[in-house]
Amino acid sequence: MNRVSLTLSRLAVGPLLTVASVVIVVAAVGSVARGPGLSVEDRWILLAFAVVIAVGELNRIVLPGARETAPMSLAAGFGLAMTSEVGDHQLAVGAGLVVSVTAVGMLAGGIPALIRSSSLRQEDLAARFIAVAVAALLFRQVPVWDGRALVDMQTDWTQERWVAAVSMVVVSGLALLVQSVCVALSTASREHRPLWRLLVDELRQAVGLSTALATSGALIALAERPMGIVALPVFLVPLVLTQFAVRRFAGIRVTYGQTIRALSRLTEIGGYTPPDHPARVATLGIAMGRDLGMSERDTLDLEYALLLHDIGQVALREPIPGGATLLAAPADQDRIARDGAQIVRQTGVLDAVAVILESQAKPYRQVRELGWDLPLSSRIIKVANAYDDLVGEARWGRGRRHAAAIERIHLGLGYEYDPRVVEALVRVLERRAPVTVPVGA
Repeated sequence: MNRVSLTLSRLAVGPLLTVASVVIVVAAVGSVARGPGLSVEDRWILLAFAVVIAVGELNRIVLPGARETAPMSLAAGFGLAMTSEVGDHQLAVGAGLVVSVTAVGMLAGGIPALIRSSSLRQEDLAARFIAVAVAALLFRQVPVWDGRALVDMQTDWTQERWVAAVSMVVVSGLALLVQSVCVALSTASREHRPLWRLLVDELRQAVGLSTALATSGALIALAERPMGIVALPVFLVPLVLTQFAVRRFAGIRVTYGQTIRALSRLTEIGGYTPPDHPARVATLGIAMGRDLGMSERDTLDLEYALLLHDIGQVALREPIPGGATLLAAPADQDRIARDGAQIVRQTGVLDAVAVILESQAKPYRQVRELGWDLPLSSRIIKVANAYDDLVGEARWGRGRRHAAAIERIHLGLGYEYDPRVVEALVRVLERRAPVTVPVGA
C-alpha cells in the first residue's frame, strides 16, 4: 500500500466529511442569525427549494460501484445557490441561508431512510452537501471582478445572458469536482484503494450525470427570472426521467450478477468444489484487484471471472479430490481453464471474462521469460484460488493453515505467481481480522 492510501486509511475521511458538514452548517446558521429578516415571499421560495431537495434525497439512486447520489437534490441545491431573481422578486439571500436551507432539505429527506434502517451513506450525503455549499460560496461570496461576486454581476449581463449561463455552469462544474474528490477520498479511506484510480473512475462515471446536473442547476436559476418558481419542477423533469433509466440499468446489473452467482454454484452442487469456494475466492480476489488499483469496469469483469473460475470442472469425468485445482497436473489445470472459457463464451456476452479464464492457469514465468501478455485478472485468480485451495473453509487451525499457505505460495514467487499480486494478497489478509490457533491444536 502506498503512503497516500495508508494515510487516508488512518484519517477515516468519511467521518471527517460528516464533521466538516456539521461545522459548515453551524457557521451558516450563525451568519443567518446575524443577517436581516426575510420577507414572506422569500420564505415561500426557500420552502419550495427545501421541499424539492428533500424529495430528491428521498429518491436517491445507486450508481455503479455502490455510490449513492441524488440528482434532483443536487440540481435544486445548485439552482438555489445561483438564483438571484424569481419572477419580479429579487432573492437577496446570502450563502449562509442557501447552505442552511439545503441542510434542512437534505436532512428531511435523509431522516426517513434512517428510521427505516435502510442504507444511507453519510459520506455521500456530506459530499453532496459540501458541493452545494461550495457552489453557494463561489457564486454569492467569492469576489470575481472589482470586489464583486457573480451574483452581484447578474444585472450587468442583462443583454448578455450567455455569460451568466456559462458562469453558472462553471460554478456547478467546480462544485461537482469537489464532490467527486470528497467521494474518492472517503472511498479510498474505507476500501484501502489507490486514490488516483478512484478519482479517474469517479470522473469517468460522473461525467454524463454531472453535465446534466450542472446545466439543470443553471437552467433553473436562469428560468426563474421569467417563469417564477414554476421553473423549479419544470426543469427537474428530465432528471426524473434520467433517474428511472439509471434505476432500470442498476436493476438489470443486479439481476445479471445474481445469474452469474447462480451459475457459479454448479460446481458446488455437482460436488466438484467445496461449498462456498467460488464466493470466498471472489471476495478475496476483488479486494486484491482494488488494492492493485483496478478500474471499476475491470473489477466487475474480475468478479465474474472469479465466480466462474472453476466452471470448467463440470467437463471432468471424475472430480478432483477436494476440488483443489492447485493439486491437479498443469495440463489438467490448463484444460479446465480452456473448458471454462469455452462454456462462458457460449453466453455471447462475456468474452472479456472468457479471456481472463483462459489464462488463469498460465504460470507467471511466461510473462517474465517469454513476454506473454497475461491479464492481471488472470494472475489474481491464480493467487486467490491457490490460497483458498490451501486454506479452505476449515476454522480449526486456520491460523496455522494460513501461514503454511502463504509459505507455499511464496515458494512459487516469480515462477508460478506474480510477486505484485502476492504482495496484494498479503496486504488484504493483514487488513482482515487476525486469526489465532487454538491452544493445543
